[in-house]
Amino acid sequence: MTGVTAEKRYEMQFELMASMMCADYGHLESEVRALEEGGIDSFHIDIMDGRYVPNFAMSLNDMRYIAGATGKPLDVHLMIERPNDRINLFTKNLRQGDTIYIHPEAEYHPSTTLQVIIDAGMIPGIAINPGTSVETIMEMLRIVKKVLVMSVNPGNAGQMYLPYVGKKITKLLSIKEDMGFELYWDGACSADKITEYAPKGVKGFVLGTTLLFGKSRSYGETLQAIRELRF
Repeated sequence: MTGVTAEKRYEMQFELMASMMCADYGHLESEVRALEEGGIDSFHIDIMDGRYVPNFAMSLNDMRYIAGATGKPLDVHLMIERPNDRINLFTKNLRQGDTIYIHPEAEYHPSTTLQVIIDAGMIPGIAINPGTSVETIMEMLRIVKKVLVMSVNPGNAGQMYLPYVGKKITKLLSIKEDMGFELYWDGACSADKITEYAPKGVKGFVLGTTLLFGKSRSYGETLQAIRELRF
């Protein structure tokens, strides 16, 4: 024996989603193709109305275009007020098996909107802001299949991670098996966050400017490097 212990490598199964609000809109078709070829698992679509969050992001037409350009699943994050008033605009332009997240604070009866998503054959999800406590959405956790934890305040790319969100993730991980949902990370997703939280049970990570977009490497090289992270 040499006395040197080889680093132990664990193969982790986790999903990687591309935050398309960070893509190059002048070359959207080639962006979708390059991400597909690079091995992305799904396309994350941020819809903002300038009211629920102080910004406008992707549009219904952007979502429709990407849905028609790829066979990969779409992960649609609605940052809009009163999503139940407009939910049919999204369900009729998506496919069965796509995911729609709503923010529970955005309307009086979010469970009604979640039921519309379920009836359309899509995966219901809720997105939890940094300032939203787990206790206030506990009953909805029994309805949804996915929970998107915002580690930054929603509305803009490139924000700083809010460290107290880690305690919320720990709490959600402790109840996800009983409630029957999977947990996903959105916001300021760096390699150290994946290596810390994927082994703990976070199922997927939304990749934006921190890891994926605006880098010198190709998407395929970047995604391969993320999947080869050591745990």
